[in-house]
Amino acid sequence: MDFWTKFIDSAPIFLKGMLLTFELTIISILIAIFIGLFFAFLKISNIKVFEWIADIYIFLVRGTPLVVQIFIFYFGLTSLHISDFMAVVLGLAFHNGAYIAEIFRGAIQSIDKGQMEAGRSLGMTVGLTMRRIILPQASRRALPSLGNQFIIALKDSSLASFIGMYELFNVATTQGSLKYDYMSYLLIVAVYYLILVLFFSIIVGLIEKRMARTN
Repeated sequence: MDFWTKFIDSAPIFLKGMLLTFELTIISILIAIFIGLFFAFLKISNIKVFEWIADIYIFLVRGTPLVVQIFIFYFGLTSLHISDFMAVVLGLAFHNGAYIAEIFRGAIQSIDKGQMEAGRSLGMTVGLTMRRIILPQASRRALPSLGNQFIIALKDSSLASFIGMYELFNVATTQGSLKYDYMSYLLIVAVYYLILVLFFSIIVGLIEKRMARTN
């Protein structure tokens, strides 16, 4: 049986795995954006305690492997009767939130300080100026890096297989074991990941172009 025959025959089960991978990535990255924004604001708050909290969080994420973080969330949260799916989602969100925090921090700090002063001179509060003037501009600047982080999160979701979630990578290793042909199914799953990465790269590119037109 040649590669493409195996690819077609295994499509139904791989598509189920791809759907789970997609769900893990989308939900975790949405939560991570809120986490990232929160810690980005702590970093730029000029309040030392808040800055230290953000620094410790970012240091913990960067200093420990993602697979360890996922296991900690899995064993910690499932003991509280939280589903395996949500435990992995929160583990991925916790991890990506640190990198997104740095993305937003850099984007916000790249906006000229005069923008804040202009908003304040118009009678806006700091929060309103941030929401209406600074964040829209920072979001445009952060978008390429956020797109890259999304793709990284997509590939990192393969670590969910370590706790038995039947996402793309687990499908590949399971099928390889059943069919005694690991190489073919690893190549098949590589194709699926490439398709997903290409798809989301195109989406991010279209969003960037649209935001550039509205700038």
